[in-house]
Amino acid sequence: MTKKSEIKKGDPETTGHSWDGIEEFNNPLPRWRVWVFYLTIIWGIGYTIAYPAWPGIQSSTAGLLGWSTRANVAADIAAVDEANAPINERLASVELTEITADPELSGYATSAGAAVFQTWCAQCHGSGAAGGKGYPNLLDDSWLWGGTMEDIHYTITHGIRNEDDPDARWSEMPAFGRDELLEEPQIEQAVNYVMSLSGEPRDASLVEAGEQVYLDNCAACHMDDGTGDYFQGAPNISDAIWLYGGDYESLYDTIYNSRFGVMPPWSEEASPAGRLSEAEIRAVTAYVHQLGGGE
Repeated sequence: MTKKSEIKKGDPETTGHSWDGIEEFNNPLPRWRVWVFYLTIIWGIGYTIAYPAWPGIQSSTAGLLGWSTRANVAADIAAVDEANAPINERLASVELTEITADPELSGYATSAGAAVFQTWCAQCHGSGAAGGKGYPNLLDDSWLWGGTMEDIHYTITHGIRNEDDPDARWSEMPAFGRDELLEEPQIEQAVNYVMSLSGEPRDASLVEAGEQVYLDNCAACHMDDGTGDYFQGAPNISDAIWLYGGDYESLYDTIYNSRFGVMPPWSEEASPAGRLSEAEIRAVTAYVHQLGGGE
């Protein structure tokens, strides 16, 4: 840029614009930069023709070369599956109790099971398997329907209280209040008695009456001493381990409305989406079992 008064003979033409008496020379770009610019345009057009580029309503243009990130990922997965096929066949065929006895198989199952768990199970049971309200902690020894390798395998395969698998684990607690099986005072008595089994009741004067309500209505599943029966999915209510909370309000809601947690089946045959293969179910079984809980 230069002042109009400083323009000399032989200087380039100006753009014709003036800012406070200052004008701008109209210097053209070097030819090599112009040609590079043209080449980038040509390259860009060629790229959009050869590779997926232009978005549509449901998909994008495929490109003449047929290149696809999805296809590349699928090919990588297929290659890994092919490489792991022999050990997956072993994992799917041996007795469950033999998995931990084979160091190679046990190491593979634990590693593969961790990946399966983080993908499919952590959403409910937590990344560390400690669970949450309504979702069991897999690290403790309080297991419904058993914590052996066989029990865990069955539970993962068929799920709990779902309508997709006829072999799903099944139990159902009556809604004593909602269905008018017990009157309000009886529910309050039962709550206080249940609280007394593992801690302090809210109203100790109701515990004695609550014991009779409990024996008449709850002991058939939870046993006379409250230790439960894991074979029928009745939890131990004397160990201070509560799936939905052990405070007065939570226990009242449990007795009044009951609880009905659902876990989907994960086998290829039973689940609608065909989620996990037998090898994957056995791998996550081994992973969950070695976390420290179970039996």
